[in-house]
Amino acid sequence: MTIRRRTIVHDGPGGPFEGVFAWDDAQIGARPAVLVIPNVLGQKESDNLTAEALAALGYAAFACDVFGQGKRTHRGEGASRYMDELNADRALLRERLRASLDALTAQAEVDTENVAAIGYCFGGKCVLDMARAGLPIRGGVSFHGVYDRPGWETVAPISVPLLICHGWDDPLGPPSAVVALAEELTAARADWQVHAYGHAGHAFTDSDMPAGHEGFGYDAKADARSWQSMCQFLQNAFENKPIVAGDTRIL
Repeated sequence: MTIRRRTIVHDGPGGPFEGVFAWDDAQIGARPAVLVIPNVLGQKESDNLTAEALAALGYAAFACDVFGQGKRTHRGEGASRYMDELNADRALLRERLRASLDALTAQAEVDTENVAAIGYCFGGKCVLDMARAGLPIRGGVSFHGVYDRPGWETVAPISVPLLICHGWDDPLGPPSAVVALAEELTAARADWQVHAYGHAGHAFTDSDMPAGHEGFGYDAKADARSWQSMCQFLQNAFENKPIVAGDTRIL
């Protein structure tokens, strides 16, 4: 196994954009791929490491950039300024996600018929918006995402299977928001599932955010459980295995 990185700079609305592509150079041929969408801080090393971890599982992965080349923030005042711009223009966000997906599928190592997306925090919202827009992905995983709907008309039915990994104590996703998302996805006839983790809050996968503020911070159990759930979900999505009622196998 030889995990490699490639920096990709690509065009898009308001670009250029810069992300990092990871793959196992010991593998031969195209393989399923995963778009990794960062949190409020933008594209960073932890996202690149996630892409490498996915490459170690046999996928190609692209830790993408939806803010723009060089537009990154740090925790504290102003951390959300680029996210706020896209929250105010969800149609622009949708087109930037489309451009990121196009950049991923342009790589020679990618099986373009087998692409999924995962995202964290704001990136979790992005995954849901990709499904709502009908972008060509085989599945989407939201980790401690944000669930509000965009202002544009969403597709129906939503054909993208979705896994929502949610910290039950997340103040950005109270029970009312989770129920509203479930009602939205059910009305759109989506194949959806929510995994809720007790005593976990927002950013439960982020080891750089120690628990300390109520409802926010890293939770090792939720992090491990959600990653395991994602692995099973991706395997099922890429192999296109239906889950049959009464089947207790772990796919």
